[in-house]
Amino acid sequence: MDINVLRIAVTVVSLLVFLAIVAWAYSSRNKARFDELAGMALQDEADGRPQ
Repeated sequence: MDINVLRIAVTVVSLLVFLAIVAWAYSSRNKARFDELAGMALQDEADGRPQ
C-alpha cells in the first residue's frame, strides 16, 4: 500500500465522520435535549430556576 492511498483513506474517513457529527448535531431528534442543556447555564444551582 502506497502512503498516498493511506492519506486518501484517512481523509475520506475523516470527512465522513465530520459529516456524521454535523448530521447528528442538526438532527431534529436532539433539539429538545440541546435546548434543555443550553438553558442549564442560566439556571440557579439551588432551586433550578432561571436567574
